[in-house]
Amino acid sequence: MLYELLAWLERTYAPPGFGVFGYISVRAGLAALSALAIALLLGNPLIEALRRRQIGERIRDLGPASHQHKAGTPTMGGLLILVAILIPLLLWGDWSSIYTWTMALVTVWMGLVGFLDDYIKVVKGNKAGLRKRTKLIGQLSLGVLVGMILYIHPAFEGFRTVTTVPFVKQGELDYNFLRHWIQGVDLGWLIYIPVVTFIITAVSNAVNLTDGLDGLAAGTTAIVGIALAILAYVSGRVDFSRYLDILYLPGAGELSIYVGAMVGACLGFLWYNAYPAQVFMGDTGSLTLGAAIGTIAILVRKELLLPILCGIFFLETLSVIIQTTYFKYTRRRYGHGRRIFRMAPLHHHFELKGWHEAKVVVRFWIITVVLAIFTIITLKLR
Repeated sequence: MLYELLAWLERTYAPPGFGVFGYISVRAGLAALSALAIALLLGNPLIEALRRRQIGERIRDLGPASHQHKAGTPTMGGLLILVAILIPLLLWGDWSSIYTWTMALVTVWMGLVGFLDDYIKVVKGNKAGLRKRTKLIGQLSLGVLVGMILYIHPAFEGFRTVTTVPFVKQGELDYNFLRHWIQGVDLGWLIYIPVVTFIITAVSNAVNLTDGLDGLAAGTTAIVGIALAILAYVSGRVDFSRYLDILYLPGAGELSIYVGAMVGACLGFLWYNAYPAQVFMGDTGSLTLGAAIGTIAILVRKELLLPILCGIFFLETLSVIIQTTYFKYTRRRYGHGRRIFRMAPLHHHFELKGWHEAKVVVRFWIITVVLAIFTIITLKLR
């Protein structure tokens, strides 16, 4: 907890320049740089360790034929992302903040779920990994726990069930609308906790579905993370929140340190995961990053912006839902299943249309940059 030590030195001895570490923007930048350095330094040793233990990717038979050469590429690289997030958070985060503890909980919890899934797949040789029900229970239980923290903890008093409605001036939605009909009984949790649980689970699975091309999930997450860091920073400052006419969230700026570490970790991982990938993140990374994105959006009360900010993740998930639903419907109706996309998720559809994998990834990054910019602009479109 380097931040606390530096803060103590600044208070006790007041050495010149040490006060700079009290700024959230400085600590967020240091967290990003620390995470990047850790990922770059540990990347090669981790890849070699995974290769020696023959912990390699197993390619689906139903996947694109062009991906078969990736079989055996080291996976479970999400461990690198977890370490590169948690160490900078430990060094630069304020551990008196409930925001820091919540994000640490999400990272460790979902990292463990993803690790178990990867371990069963690549070490035990069971392609199915964790049972779908078991994985879902892990995601849902985390969502319930986060929802309870947000609903019960005194730091969120006064806005615990409130969120921001985009494009509406002074637009705020209170999930505790049952109080208008039922007096004297607190039933706000009845709506709020299921909403939180759904969002964390949905975004976690969406990033997991997107992790199918070299660099796609890591690069997209880094872009989304930069936008989330801005949202957290402005929401935690009285002056910016007043100027932008958004909900002021005391202490929310502390999330910028976590997001900085997440962005740095993704960029460092991308160094090894860019086409042609030397390592894959696996569920250890994708489930964790998705849960983190969903939790941060909820904490800054901007979860209704997720379909815009996470547009690529949303479209990838929607393509799978549409493909599966249409296939089942046509199989019942006509006796054989039909498909709308050449293959789902959506990135495989474009691959089969003739786009090179790297082109799909870069174009999806570009779309995410545009959506991230538009998300920030929405703060004034009210």
